[in-house]
Amino acid sequence: MSTSPERIVPTDLRNEMSRSYLEYAMSVIVGRALPDARDGLKPVHRRILYAMHELGLTADRPFRKCARVVGEVLGKYHPHGDTAVYDALVRMAQDFSMRAPLINGHGNFGSIDNDPPAAMRYTECRLQSLTMNALLRDIESDTVDFGDNFDGSQQEPLVLPAQIPQLLLNGSSGIAVGMATNIPPHNLGELIDGLTALIQNPELSDAELIRLIPGPDFPTGGQVLGTTGIREAYMTGRGSITMRGVASIETIEHRGRPDREAIIITELPYQTNKAALIEKIAEMVNEKRLEGISDIRDESDRDGMRIVIELKRDAYPRVVLNNLYKQTPIQANFGVNTLALVNGEPQTLSLKQCLQVFLDFRIETIIRRTRYELRKAEERDHLLQGLLIALTNLDAIINLIRHAADAPTAKQELINIYGLSEAQSDAILQMQLRRLTALEAEKIQQEHDDLQAQIANLQDILARRERILEIICTEVTQLKATHATPRRTVIEQAEGEIGDIDLIANEKALILLTEQGYIKRMPINTFEAQSRATRGKAGTRMKEDDGVEHFITCCDHDSVLFFSDRGVVYCLKAYQIPIGSRTSRGMPVVQMLPIPRNEKITSIVPVSEFSSDEYLVMLTCGGFVKKTALSAFSNIRTNGLIAISLEEGDQLRWVRRARVEDSIIIGSSQGMAIHFRADNDQLRPLGRATRGVKSMNLRSGDQLISMDILPASVVANIASGPDVEEEEELEAEEAVLAETQGPWVLVVTSSGYGKRVPVSQFRLQNRAGKGTIATKFKSRRAGDKLVALRVVNEEDELMIITSRGIIIRQAIKAISSQSRAATGVRVQRLDEDDAIAAVALVPPSAEGTDEEIEE
Repeated sequence: MSTSPERIVPTDLRNEMSRSYLEYAMSVIVGRALPDARDGLKPVHRRILYAMHELGLTADRPFRKCARVVGEVLGKYHPHGDTAVYDALVRMAQDFSMRAPLINGHGNFGSIDNDPPAAMRYTECRLQSLTMNALLRDIESDTVDFGDNFDGSQQEPLVLPAQIPQLLLNGSSGIAVGMATNIPPHNLGELIDGLTALIQNPELSDAELIRLIPGPDFPTGGQVLGTTGIREAYMTGRGSITMRGVASIETIEHRGRPDREAIIITELPYQTNKAALIEKIAEMVNEKRLEGISDIRDESDRDGMRIVIELKRDAYPRVVLNNLYKQTPIQANFGVNTLALVNGEPQTLSLKQCLQVFLDFRIETIIRRTRYELRKAEERDHLLQGLLIALTNLDAIINLIRHAADAPTAKQELINIYGLSEAQSDAILQMQLRRLTALEAEKIQQEHDDLQAQIANLQDILARRERILEIICTEVTQLKATHATPRRTVIEQAEGEIGDIDLIANEKALILLTEQGYIKRMPINTFEAQSRATRGKAGTRMKEDDGVEHFITCCDHDSVLFFSDRGVVYCLKAYQIPIGSRTSRGMPVVQMLPIPRNEKITSIVPVSEFSSDEYLVMLTCGGFVKKTALSAFSNIRTNGLIAISLEEGDQLRWVRRARVEDSIIIGSSQGMAIHFRADNDQLRPLGRATRGVKSMNLRSGDQLISMDILPASVVANIASGPDVEEEEELEAEEAVLAETQGPWVLVVTSSGYGKRVPVSQFRLQNRAGKGTIATKFKSRRAGDKLVALRVVNEEDELMIITSRGIIIRQAIKAISSQSRAATGVRVQRLDEDDAIAAVALVPPSAEGTDEEIEE
């Protein structure tokens, strides 16, 4: 017998692949990866809960083996691997994964350290009371549609009759084909408040809804930074929410060792693996990517989480914590994508749309439940009406039944004579003799009356939408009273963005720039204070023909303004300048600033704050001085900004900060100084692209070497005087020297001599005068000249650097107070061919440094 060959159908491969892939994609989207917007569940979760309901694993029944449940789900509803089912079951029992766990687990169900759960043959489970009350109640009351299972042998619910918005309560995450969903969990009480408000006012705005549901409530607690991401996610369905763990800084005690500061982490962001986090921090510490940490250990127990990060003694706790936030999962983003199935199609939903879809579904389930109850009540009442007819004609019906040949004959005669239905006739024939007593007859009449009232009530519910909404409100309010818990996640109003400056301690530092353009930053504690007239320490390693050009002290958070000889200003943050050791050369400044080859940095000014009442006073080599508002330099372009307009051959040399009440003191290399006010009479404010006015009338061969600012509190006590003073006035000043309390003008010469001169000895003069004598030089050292003229107080410290890079740090009070006519005392012992190059003051302790870092 021959068989006919199989029929081959030619098909376009492109169309076949497109159709097959589309069917596969829709199967994954609808049947596996995305939750239904109505009950918030994926098919696997729905099948697990329904199978447990069918097995009778309610909250008041004993636990049953998870393997029993998994077998039930696999055999009846879910034709996939047992691992997928068990993993889904486990997750619904984890209190760190679900805000309101749907399954009560008994045994090892994993941990926040990503430890795996025990095998399903060891663990046990049952349903939570919330699941019974809010997801499965009324499932037998025809509230939802059922469909065939995979082989048509069973019926399974296509959706559960949820009474709460489970999609938002526990959230969801899943990756389908070409789309993904990621919905954060929320607080049950807040969701119910939002739902009831939407019922009462369907036109509720998004802003009003967000006030009731302020943001996600993660099961692991933690913090959410800012409301911008939440608002965007709630209004558009997509957004990024910044989560942060809860950490505090504590002092911990060690036996036999000094107390240490430590960072204690008690809560982590949602879905953060604690063990992996600790491992990552340890790895970063070993690789020197995290500084200031000496030890890390996990002290978590059944009472809660506790990660202890011990800090080194010189570490700044807030800076270390900010670095942990920046570089580790202690701070993470939750990308919200509220994608769910609505009528079988994936849709991105806003917060209001999520609640509205659930509310529409809940109204439909109430209507279906009411219709079911009405049908059952009417069927029962129909039977009761037949029984009442039988009781009314009791003797005749008993006689009819006694004389009937058989039951079918009796049934038919009842239908024909009394107009009863088949169901009523069956009920009469099955009625027990005890129901014929007067008491039982009264009960039947009472039940009939009650059913009539119930039927009227159910018909009223179906006729009036407001009754349905009232029922929904009542039910969710009862659920809130029974199952709602306080919020765990704190929503911080501040955005909490961590910038680079938050990761740097605001320590005092030195910035050193050589003549050939090498720059570096050193912590100021590199140099401890030394006695006067000692040699000092090497501050930099330089080439033979190099020397120190600029030397300032500041704090790491300061903005550092670099002024060039061309009158252009550039800006860097102090912490952006690389740290160098005492003996390192530093980095070429041209690698950090866009300085042309023919341009040179001539002044460096640190600025903590660009206040509106401060000015920058600029002085050129040609003697021109001008005053420009500091705020004009608050936003400096990358390629610089013009600070002053210069004449041909002139150069910008000195720049200082001043207020309008202050005064300016300028020194020359031949030991002269002029002192005049910075007010608008002597020096009116000018814009950036201006030249300035003449500052001092110099002698032949003299040149300007320094400029400093005297504060207003000092200027008020200084008298005005003529441009040039006589020698006898210098002698008169010597007599009152001992009575001076400061501040002083520190005068330092290139040969290593210095002194403090009371500022009162420098009379206020008019700008452009010749000035007064500031110091006399030691005749034994030829070529001696004035190199620094700085205003100081007795509690200050100064740092002096020589042209060969030797640095000494010493207290101002170690330098004696002398008159203008004196030559001073030795402040630094110099090598044979060395000379003082620059002087800088150590900034006072930055008050509030820790507070600034915290902010």
